[in-house]
Formats: sequence, structure tokens, C-alpha cells
Amino acid sequence: MSLPKLEIFVKDVDEAREEIFRVLPMMDRSVRIIYFDGWGGFGVSAVLRSIAKVLPSVRTAPELCFDRIIHIDCSEWKSERTMQTLIAEELKLDHSVISILDKQDEDDDFSGVDESSRDRIERVGLMINQALRGSKFMMIFLNGSDVEFDIGAFGPPFARFSDNMMIWAFKKRFLTMNHQHDEIADKLRYTHAYIHPAIIPLTSSVFQAILHEEAAAIVARSPCIVDIDPTMVADCCLYELFLHCNFHTFHWVAHASNCCMCDGIIQGDRARAISVELHGKLNWECDAPLARKFLKRMKPPFLILEDGDVYEQGPYCWISVTSMNMKLHGLQTIPAAASSFFLAFERPDCPLPLPSGLFEHSNNLGVLVLCFCAFSFAAPPFLKSSRLRFLGLDHCIDDQFGDGEDHTEWACLYSLWVLDLRYTDWNEILSEEKMDLMANIKELNIEGTRCWQYTADLQGRLPNLQRLRIIKPTYQWETSRDVGNSFMDKTRIEILDLSGNTEMEVLPTSLSKASGPRVLVLDGCDGVENIDGTGGLPSSIESFSFDGYGPAFEWTPSIELPFKHFCPPTTTETNNRDIKVSKISLAGCKQLKILFLRGLPNLLELDLSGTAIKILDFETMVVQVPGLKRLFLIGCEHLRAINFPGKSDFERNLDLELLYIDTRTGATCHRSTIEENNSSQLQVNAIIADARLVRSLHSLIYYGMNSPRDVCFDIQVTSSPVSVGPVQPEAPCSDKIGHSEEESLNQLVPAHRYSDVSSMIGDASLPMQAFPPPPMKLDRHVEIAEGSDFLESELDKYGGLGGLMDLYAESVHVHDVPVCAIVTPPFWGNKLRHFCVERCSKVDAVFQTSQDGLLELETLWVSHLLMARWICSKGYHFTDGTFRSLQHLHVRSCPSLQFVLPVWFPSFPSLKTLYIIHCSNLKHNFTLDNEHPEEIAVQGVLYSQS
Repeated sequence: MSLPKLEIFVKDVDEAREEIFRVLPMMDRSVRIIYFDGWGGFGVSAVLRSIAKVLPSVRTAPELCFDRIIHIDCSEWKSERTMQTLIAEELKLDHSVISILDKQDEDDDFSGVDESSRDRIERVGLMINQALRGSKFMMIFLNGSDVEFDIGAFGPPFARFSDNMMIWAFKKRFLTMNHQHDEIADKLRYTHAYIHPAIIPLTSSVFQAILHEEAAAIVARSPCIVDIDPTMVADCCLYELFLHCNFHTFHWVAHASNCCMCDGIIQGDRARAISVELHGKLNWECDAPLARKFLKRMKPPFLILEDGDVYEQGPYCWISVTSMNMKLHGLQTIPAAASSFFLAFERPDCPLPLPSGLFEHSNNLGVLVLCFCAFSFAAPPFLKSSRLRFLGLDHCIDDQFGDGEDHTEWACLYSLWVLDLRYTDWNEILSEEKMDLMANIKELNIEGTRCWQYTADLQGRLPNLQRLRIIKPTYQWETSRDVGNSFMDKTRIEILDLSGNTEMEVLPTSLSKASGPRVLVLDGCDGVENIDGTGGLPSSIESFSFDGYGPAFEWTPSIELPFKHFCPPTTTETNNRDIKVSKISLAGCKQLKILFLRGLPNLLELDLSGTAIKILDFETMVVQVPGLKRLFLIGCEHLRAINFPGKSDFERNLDLELLYIDTRTGATCHRSTIEENNSSQLQVNAIIADARLVRSLHSLIYYGMNSPRDVCFDIQVTSSPVSVGPVQPEAPCSDKIGHSEEESLNQLVPAHRYSDVSSMIGDASLPMQAFPPPPMKLDRHVEIAEGSDFLESELDKYGGLGGLMDLYAESVHVHDVPVCAIVTPPFWGNKLRHFCVERCSKVDAVFQTSQDGLLELETLWVSHLLMARWICSKGYHFTDGTFRSLQHLHVRSCPSLQFVLPVWFPSFPSLKTLYIIHCSNLKHNFTLDNEHPEEIAVQGVLYSQS
């Protein structure tokens, strides 16, 4: 059944809103969910926002009277969980509801669940449903995903014949203009009607008004800029449309936020911060024919000239010309009112000279971009453009036949903020003399030219430089050039991009002296072998990228790395390159949160110690590093998960031998104290404050144990004070006794009850050291100590700490933790040989094991359990194999203990030592289990090796 469609004839936001108000009461009662498409997708936010604002005061029809208006803007889509959170916040539900969502988000962090995959929560949905039940509401919803949702699943009660309604639309964060009515309507499954305005010619004023409302919506959902004028944002949207319609093939759209600032649209002290905040929020997704139709009729404040067009004078602020010849479609002089001018000759094989007199009246220019042009580098024609702030040159050459006069006054450089040179060898403009004139420059981009010969001259110059990109040099790295001090005085630099420097072997030594870099990009730097710098990298770095497949196609002005779709594909050609980097150390980069490593076949060691990494993902952040042997995460207090690749990818793409983690506050480690593992086994050393992080290690060990490799691990769950180096094996603390303890050995329970015990231990005055040594660490060891967070819940989690102890641990030491149970059923302890529990004051029973469990247990050491009534509880129907390997049983200072073990088999075939002391309430060493062979009651329990 096709979706009913209604075309309305309106020409602005107010008319669209009122027409929707008019038709809603006339619709069939079964129509509860309505899709609104805008003018080809344009104006959706503006109309729905207007409906949300005006509807509460509408009383013209009972059908339009609602108890609540719920406006949910998810145009910047994250996940279904985030959408449910926005609904809960809009309804002003109790803080406990938001707390449920926050706690689940935190738990999902530790489980490595990607943010986009986080589902709604049924419990929260029920609370939302209860809050709305009995009320009549209208929900207005902007859906930034590609999927239509059954909104009722999120909580709001929707039924086909109820009084509740919803008007919604697909709306991503970019501006849309397209013909997709049928395509959208065909994929709707829960929607009852589809409304769209007829795409009639909009006047310039109407288009501007709708755009202004769209801009207001952008401001409303951007907390950092809620106080700025939407008119300014609307002008930025227009500028982005201007770039999109002409220069999408030249990658200048990436500079849109820069251009808006340099053109003068964004002004004031916060201009840079505002331009960064708006980046990526003003993008257009346009159907080209429809966009051209709009532009021809609306008479925008910009002019785009292409082949076949003829220049006509007008009040144009922004002009773009694409031409095959010097005639420029009749444009002889840039109009005096123009603030931005783009010119591209479509002659890449032979750049053309600029027409004489073109810049005669260009004093107002703020942005100038020239592509495939020829002009005199000694005396550029725009030299006197004193307001120029953005100069972009792409594949331009020196016109040897032009005006060669040496001008001493380069007015165009004094106010310059951004200089972008691409494949343009203009030595003069980057000479020491000219750089001294560019005191206000904030961004310098050099691509495909003699990059490094210029950096040696940076010291003491360009004091306000914030972004420096030296990309894809066409000439070999000059090791003789002194660039050692180039960055040491660059206190304001935020972005440093050295992508494509294939011949660079070491990073500039002065990089460690730079105090402010937040982004370091080394994509395609094939020759670099080690990344750590002589004195390390700046601790201020927040984002780091090293893509072996080369530089991204576009960059961003913020600390965010380029979107993945701007990264080069994994082609055969790039696979054959020799990418030498073997060690990357970002240790000490305390602000580092964003990381992207890809296609680094020779990378052996990655050190992220002391960084702020929250989730380390080997499927999205660290990709195609098949040779990685050593990974260090020492002092990573914020670490919540490590997402290792799946089993098949793990065996093929990850050859890890050593993983070292310490998440305690202030943890540091001297590398000299770490013994690197040279064998083919995987060694995991981890000291973890939050037990939930063990979930990540469980998956790693699972993959390793199910591969041909051997796995060893030493995992300590504690937040106790840090120590330097790997923790060395220690005996349990109760082994360290003094003279008073030795004397207390005489205070055993009366010998007439335990004469067999006395005969075994002999002279009670002997120190404990005379007995078999306490359990030591084995190759697969787990220690749980004081200060562990979320310990009790994780002991009960099969895919976390509890499962790790159950399936893989050979020795376990638990001490000083306030948990009620150490292990929870079912517990097999398949490989467990040594088990030690000390000073756990709340423990009731050490083991609640399961059938066929504890087959390999050799040593059981229990001490100072104040509340424990038994070591192993009754009633679990054990088999004869349980405790078959038990050799040493040590029980000490357990005053509430009633019995040690229940008996369900005729003997302890391997028991050598039974040591019990200071258990004042103990009545029996062993007691009959609920189910036991009859002969035990008659013959007793045999200790064949005692």
C-alpha cells in the first residue's frame, strides 16, 4: 500500500506552518505520524521549529490542542540511546532516569560498544511511557539517521487511533536540496502520511528568510554559539553554497570556515572559535540541477561564471570564474564591492596569464584564490590589496614576461591570516623579508613544493601562527637544512601536519620544545623509523594520525582528524610502499584522546602511556598493524576498553607479544624495569583500578588461548599506591609473621578434638615457614586487592573478571576486598592450581563451585576471613574429581568457620598438608555433604598421602 502524499502550495515558513495546522484536523483519525519534506528537503528544520514554537498557543481546533509539545532535534545523529536521552531530558524526567542512561553508557564504554551501536533502554522507555500516559502530546522529531524508527519503542505511547501525533523528517546536520520524494516515501514503514510543499520558484527574499530560520536552528543546537546572530550564520551558509556550487573539485570547500572569517562575515574576538564551531555544520547536499534552478531565480549575493556564461554587472560580494581563456566571460576588473574572488583556468597543462587590470579596484578583497594562473612573482598584481586575509594559490607559475619591477611595499601581506600554496614554487613570498611582514598570519599551508627549505626560516617569525601544514614535498628532504629550532618559539601553534614527507627520516628536534600543538599528522611519512623525538613529543597533543596510505584528501580546522571518507583507499600501490616506522611513542601526551594509525606493517611497538585515551579500538583507530609486538598503556587513568579485532582478524592482523597496562592514578614505569618478551607467546601484565576493564583482557586472552600461541598473564585489580616496574611475585601477607604470631600458634583448639591435626603439625611453636610455602604466582595469575572499583559485579560476569578466573587463571590471590563472594556459581576453575584468600571481612563462603570443578587445585590458602562460615558450601552435587589434586590446605584466623569442606567422596588422594589455626568456632574439618556415598559415614575420609 503506497503512502498517502499531500502537496501543499506555500512559499515561506509561516505559510507552511499554517497550512499544516489547517490540514491536520481534516486528516483521517488513523493518521498519527506525518512526514514533512520541506522544499526538496530545504527548510525542514525551520518549519518544524516554527511548529514547535507556535503550536502551544493554537486553539483553533480541538485536534490541535495538546497537553505537551515534545521537540527532539537529533540532526547531529549519535545513537538510539542518545535519542532516548534527549526525550527524557525534554520531558524533564527525574535525574535518576538520566543516571540510568549515563551508567549504561559508562558500562558500554567498558564493554567496547561503539557509540553509534548503543541501543535504547527498555527500563527508561517504560518510564517515558508512564510519564506521557494519559496526556495528549505532539512530538516533533528531526531524525539525523538513515533509518525510520518505531517511536513507540523509545517510550512515547503511539497507537494508530490515539490522540497523540508526530511530525518528523530526515534531517542531517548539513543543508539539503534535492528531489527525493518517491525515494524517501518508499522506505517509510511506520509513517501514515507524507506532506511536501510544491517546489515552486522561491524569491530571493523568501529563500533568505527560510535560510535565516535554518541558521537559527543551527545556532540553537550549538551550545558554544547560542549567543551569536543567526544572520551571520545564514551568510556563512550562503558562502558555503557558493563554494559548493563551483569549487567542489578543487577541495577549497574545506576552507569554508576560514573564508567566512577572512571575508569578514565572522568578526570579533571569537571569530576563530566561531569558525571552528561552524565547520561541518553548514555543508550542503544538493541536487545540482535543482540547486542551479534555485540560484538562477533567487539572485544571490554571489556570481558563478562558467563556460557559456556572460558577465553582467551586479552587486556581487563573492565571484567565482572558471574559464578556458583569458577573456573571463567579459569580466575585465574585479568589482570594488567584491570581498571574495576565485579564478580557475581550465588549462592545467599551460597556466594562463592574468588579464591586465583585473585587480585595479580590488582593495576590498578579503579572500583570493587563483588556480592554474601565471603572474609575476616579483610583482604580483594583487600586491596592493591591503585587506587581503586569505591567499590561496594552486598550480600557479611565475610569468617571466610580466611586470618585473621590484616593489618594496607588499601591502597584501600585512593583514594576511591564511596563506595556502599548492604546487606553486614561489620562493619570494616565503623569504625571510616577506615572512617578517606577515606578523598576523595564523595559518600556513604548503603542499607539493620545496617545503622544508622554508621551515628553517620560521624561528623568530610568524609569532601568531596557529596551523602549519607542510605536505607532499616534491623535493627530497634536505637533512643539511637546520630546522632544529623552527618550532621552539611557536607557542600558539595548534595544528602541525607533515603528511606526505616520504623522505623525512626523523621528526624536527624542536618539536618537543613547542608548547601548544594539539594536532600532529604524519600520514604518508614513509621514511620515519621512530616517533618519539629526542626529548619526546609535546604533552599538549590531543590528536595524532599516521596513515601509511598517505595524506587525507581534505583536512579540518579543528582538533578532530579528517573524516574516514577523506582518507585514501587501501590500494595495491600503497600496499607495496616501504613504510619504515617501527616504534611510535606518544608517552606523556596527557591530552591525547584521538588516534588513527593504519597500514604500518613494520610497527613493532606502540606506547600510549600517560595519555587520555578512553577506548583503544583495533578496528577503527589502530588498523592493519600486523607486526605489532609490544603495547604499553601505563598511567592511562581514563582507559575503559581495548577493542581487539575478532578472532579471525586477530590471528591474521595482530601478532602481539607484550601488553602492559597500569590504570592507577600517577602510575609511571621505567622501561628498563620491563623485561621484554622475546618468545612467540603473548604476555599480558596489567594493573587495573576498575575491574570492568578486564572485559577487554578476557577477549584478548580468549583469542590468544584459541590460537596456536601460548598466553601468560599477570593481572592485578587494585588501585593501591603505584610501584615502579612489574610487580614481583610475593607470598601472601599472612606469611610475614613475628614473634607474637609464633607464640599464638600454641593457642590451637583443644587437642582432644583435633589430635590428628596436632600430630600432623608437630611442635606448635615452629614458625609458619616450616610448613609448605604459600601459593606463588604461576604463568596465568590474577590478584585482587584493595581499592578495586566495580569488583563484586565483575566477579559475577562471565565475560569479565569472573570468567577469566574461572576459565584461564592458574593462580589467584584475593586480599583486602569487601566482597561477599569470591567466586559465584557456576565456577569450574578449570586450570586453577593455587588459590589464596586473605582479609576479606565480608566473605561468607570462598567457593560455591559447580560439578566437575577445581580438578587441578593443589594449594588452598585461606586466612583472616572474619565472617566465613565455610570454605566451600554444601549442596552442589560434586563429582569425585573435585579437589582430587589438593595437596595443601591452609586455614588461619577464621573465627566464624563452622567447617572447612563438605565431603562427598571417599578420600583426598593428593592431600599432604592440613594446617588449621585460630578458628575458634570450628566444629569439623569436614562435614558430610547433602549427597554422599554411604561408606563415608562408616569408614570416614582417607588421606592417602598424608
